[in-house]
Amino acid sequence: MKRSLAVCAILSGSPFAAWGHDATTPKVDYSRAPETAFGKPSDPAKADRTIEMEMSDAMRFTPALLEVKRGERVRFVARNSGQVMHEMVLGTLVELKEHAQMMKKHPDMHHEEPNMLHVAPGTSGEMGWQFTRAGEFHFGCLVPGHFEAGMVGRIVVK
Repeated sequence: MKRSLAVCAILSGSPFAAWGHDATTPKVDYSRAPETAFGKPSDPAKADRTIEMEMSDAMRFTPALLEVKRGERVRFVARNSGQVMHEMVLGTLVELKEHAQMMKKHPDMHHEEPNMLHVAPGTSGEMGWQFTRAGEFHFGCLVPGHFEAGMVGRIVVK
């Protein structure tokens, strides 16, 4: 099973395919974090600022539009105020759409990557990210059906 999940990640073009795909994934080694089109993982304890996010069963993120400076290190704190599991996955819109389609085909697939948070109802999670390139990037909930229902947001990096 673990091998098939890794193959799915590699075939999907995940920039984190080698990072692992289960709940036992070790903590991120930020010194070796890979660069992606939308930045790289960053130690949340060394963030320049914290952005608090709310995830709801209305299939929305609040806020849904974020502005950050190129090079800025952000600590995301996502709180799930709903009754169902939600997640926050950073990426390009194309990558998120592809990943959402893969999740529809494999709804029981679970994986952990430095660009994602899985947040159980009534709890919160955090991740750090450094936005190293200017542009427009996105975040979304890729639990099957949530992205399609509008659970997606935009990040403008200036």
